[in-house]
Amino acid sequence: MNHPVVLFTLIAWSLAWKGIALWKAATLRDKAWFIIILLLNTAGILEIVYLFIVAKRKQLMDRAFGHEA
Repeated sequence: MNHPVVLFTLIAWSLAWKGIALWKAATLRDKAWFIIILLLNTAGILEIVYLFIVAKRKQLMDRAFGHEA
């Protein structure tokens, strides 16, 4: 890649989403997702899917059944 600004932006984008998703997976005690997010580099796509679909669904289920995350 000949454009260091683009590369830096992609790295910063990916690290930001990865950090947020790893934190959320850890707080929800979601070990499988934590490992998957940690090992795979998907430029933030998998992390965004986890945060906005999987984690929200898990939180709603926990609240519905009276569990605290």
